[in-house]
Amino acid sequence: MGAIEDIYEDLETDVSETEFREAVEEKVEQMGGLADEETAAMLLAHELNENEVNAIADIEPGMDEVKFLAKVMAIGDLKTFERDDEDEDGRVINVEAADESGSLRLAFWDGQAVDIDEGQLEVGDVLRVKGRPKDGYNGLEVSVDKAEPDDDATIDVEPGAGSSIDALTMGQSDVTLRGLVLDTDTIRTFDRDDGSEGRVSNLTLGDETGRIRVTLWDDRADRAEELDAGAAVEIIDGYVRERDGSLELHVGDQGAVDEVEDDVAFEPDADPIAEVELEATVDIAGVVRSADPKRTFDRDDGSEGQVRNVRIQDATGDIRVALWGDKADKDIAPGDEVLAADVEIQDGWQDDKEASASWNSTIVVLDDGADLATGGAAPAETTDAEHAGLSSFADDADDADADSSGNDVSAGTADTTDGGAQSAGQQVEFTGTVVQTGDPVVLDDGEQTMSVETGERVQLGQEITVRGELRDDRLHAEDVF
Repeated sequence: MGAIEDIYEDLETDVSETEFREAVEEKVEQMGGLADEETAAMLLAHELNENEVNAIADIEPGMDEVKFLAKVMAIGDLKTFERDDEDEDGRVINVEAADESGSLRLAFWDGQAVDIDEGQLEVGDVLRVKGRPKDGYNGLEVSVDKAEPDDDATIDVEPGAGSSIDALTMGQSDVTLRGLVLDTDTIRTFDRDDGSEGRVSNLTLGDETGRIRVTLWDDRADRAEELDAGAAVEIIDGYVRERDGSLELHVGDQGAVDEVEDDVAFEPDADPIAEVELEATVDIAGVVRSADPKRTFDRDDGSEGQVRNVRIQDATGDIRVALWGDKADKDIAPGDEVLAADVEIQDGWQDDKEASASWNSTIVVLDDGADLATGGAAPAETTDAEHAGLSSFADDADDADADSSGNDVSAGTADTTDGGAQSAGQQVEFTGTVVQTGDPVVLDDGEQTMSVETGERVQLGQEITVRGELRDDRLHAEDVF
């Protein structure tokens, strides 16, 4: 076999060998004898492979032309449309295609679309595609100039298989995903450029591989208010976008969010509270030790905002979490086990760290004492800071506020039922969070509240310890520290 044959054999092209040889001869003539046939053949091979990409993940909107392999995952219906200044209607058919790196939509036009509608393309076929990529309505889309079956190529993806959250990629379309609803938001409206009103809402989904924010548009926005946290759902015909560096799954008019009966596992991976760093965005999980009343305030633009502080504790420590906006309305009470995801760590009161849960955070109240892994799965006997999930916290929860002096009874948690009430005149010590200032000051330690008579100045959300005499169901503080 000669040099030209070897070069042609290495090519992945729809150009025949005869056409390739003719092009080599033309290239030699164009270069006026400066290149022999082998050199001309190598130059042509480079030109033919210039737009070849290794995977769908390498394709970006705006590329002039790309060539790639893809497997047909689904075939849409033939649609017709009117062309400007032309009597004949146009035709288009959309085909969902994928490889191991991602998926996209192929748009076939006119004669090609008719051929596909008549059965000349089947789900599972592998195509060698040449076309022009763009950012379509439902994600990455390629307008196909030419596509031919490649019976020798193999792509290891199966049509009809659902995706998982960690497998989603930017630009992916026709996404089918099952997950557990972790959180929902209210419907918001906005004005489009054409003057019409749009509607959008969000929910957060989790599965055994991770968590993702889902954006629901227009008619689909109602689903966020129809679904409850804990519901198992299936997203159909979603598409993946990016916002603030994170992937989001979008659902438009062509998609759906259906509730399903199947069990869906969600395994959050939280960070130990003692190890969080300032300005980091983290996931924390633990038991709510105290929950302050919701407070309102006036923003600079005249609108009213709201915030609520809760304190979450795991096996490594505790931290105050500020719940802003709609998250302040969450039904959270002391003793609840919660996940606070994507919260930002900031400087708090008295240089203490606190977590801020804003619009892009997720607050989940976990049912039935869900077992959370922190920093990875840990053996049952592991209780160090590396693994600070709820499972390791549970054994120590009753002792979390223990008196540092070594007393048997935790501070402020004496039994107050069935004859175990603290007697009048008893000297007690109580540690809790200030949930009311004034007269009296009210402290909450996550299990009970205590009314305190004190002249000391305290602030909402401040955690203090008081010691004094209990009279008439009030603690008359002698020491505040």
